[in-house]
Amino acid sequence: MSTSTSVADPVDRDTSEPSFAVTWWHRVIVAAAAGGLMYATFPPNRYVWWLAPIALGLLYAAMTVGRPSTRSNAGSGFVFGLAFFVPLLPWIGEYVGPLPWLALAVVMALYTALFGALASVTMRLRFRPLWFALSWVTIEAIRSAFPFGGFPWGNTAFSQVEGWYLPLTSVIGAPGVSGVIALSGAAAAAFVITLIGRSRSVLRSTTAGLALAAVVLPLAVGGILAVTGSPLTSTVGEREIAAIQGNVPRLGLDFAAQRRAVLDNHVRQTLRMSAEVIDGSRPQPDMVLWPENAADAPPTVYQDSADSIRAAVTAARAPIAFGTWIPNEGGGASNSILLWGETDGFGDPEPSGRYDKHIIQPFGEYLPWRDFFRLFSSYADRAGDFRPGTGPAVLTVPTRDGEVTMGVATCWEVAFDRAAQQSIREGAEFLFVPTNNATFGKTDMTYQQLAMSQVRAVETGRSVVVAATSGVSALVAPDGSLISSSEIFTPDILQSSIQMRSGETLAVRFGPWPQRLVILVTAIAFLYALGRRTSLDMFTGRRVPVTEKEHDGQQAS
Repeated sequence: MSTSTSVADPVDRDTSEPSFAVTWWHRVIVAAAAGGLMYATFPPNRYVWWLAPIALGLLYAAMTVGRPSTRSNAGSGFVFGLAFFVPLLPWIGEYVGPLPWLALAVVMALYTALFGALASVTMRLRFRPLWFALSWVTIEAIRSAFPFGGFPWGNTAFSQVEGWYLPLTSVIGAPGVSGVIALSGAAAAAFVITLIGRSRSVLRSTTAGLALAAVVLPLAVGGILAVTGSPLTSTVGEREIAAIQGNVPRLGLDFAAQRRAVLDNHVRQTLRMSAEVIDGSRPQPDMVLWPENAADAPPTVYQDSADSIRAAVTAARAPIAFGTWIPNEGGGASNSILLWGETDGFGDPEPSGRYDKHIIQPFGEYLPWRDFFRLFSSYADRAGDFRPGTGPAVLTVPTRDGEVTMGVATCWEVAFDRAAQQSIREGAEFLFVPTNNATFGKTDMTYQQLAMSQVRAVETGRSVVVAATSGVSALVAPDGSLISSSEIFTPDILQSSIQMRSGETLAVRFGPWPQRLVILVTAIAFLYALGRRTSLDMFTGRRVPVTEKEHDGQQAS
């Protein structure tokens, strides 16, 4: 008599899963709930960072219980993506209508669908939660790079500004934090699934130990780093820095039509600051920082703008860095930050430093495939014709106590890991994030972007100064906490003595290489698992046949 067993033989079934039937609509409900919970972790929502691992744990459950097909898991990923990105991105359509917003949300959901398919195959291997997490990091990396330079908005790490995972950013970077959250959530879910499917005796098995380590260890390390800070960076002094939020004359896409009014608003707030310095109610700043687009009547083109800025520098008795645009000789323009210094109490005749934005925003600062997208939106021709800059990502700022090296990541750039890291490698002692969010109205966008600056502070071990035209401006400490912040669409002056720091965190030293290694390992695992007709139980490593339904779904996909 043959002793072999078929795929349907109960001896070979994965007994770690619950025995109740799971239908497609169960998965849809769980995946949608997971996406909604993930959205709830992002600013301006506060103190709910712990929902992120729960959200990914639920997604893991939707993708494993009942051993669904690859096609089914891609569907779960797509539903998760819609439930997450649709409420996250309405600011995209604030003044241009819902079509760009919903189209972008659908495109982003296709990435999470791709994640579902990728993870479905790699999770045939042992330690499913690990492959779930590596697949998550891989898809976030692809989404952050392709197409048109990528769209990192909504990466999991950016939800953690109030959370216990945040200090880990200095060691493993933002991609690493995303991966740890995915691993923690998936491991906890795997433990619960195993507990339900087996018995309480599992609490005494290696299952509990593995799940507990994946959940508790990152939080414990994060707690230690929150107390000690990065041991590889150190304070080298302090500087008194003022960030000016001048506000804009009106909301919407036409705010820049009154470019001179925007410049005048920032000059006016700077003169108010100067008056308070003179009357003793405010200390003398070492430098003054204006936001992106603060001088959109370029001083290199308009003499009256140059005169106003020079007068503001003279009044402030400190150099001013500000955002403007500069026409290029070969066509197009650069989104630039100019540094205007002062000598012996008077503004210099012209700017002494310039940074041109390296990573420019598609569909805003430039429009790829302009003729194609013109068919879908009358706003297509309102996109800019900016060109990416090159060269250093730092400016050298002369102060009364010596020169300071300031890193710059303008607006959109702060979403990309490489922008802040480049400036640190070039010697930046603090980071300046000039931004202009006036075109997105009173939406959550500005708070989501501020969270990215807070993550960058911890990742680089640097103070961060966010200067926004209309808010929210903020001074951020190296641990990611807010020293002070402004209200939205309100003129304000933020000023404080902030730390100048040197050294590189591990996240900066390793840069993109850990993420690249994750992508490579995931790709190899995917190819290896693709040819297998068996998977391995999460904790025991026992070989479990892939069901005919699952195999057929994987083959079809």
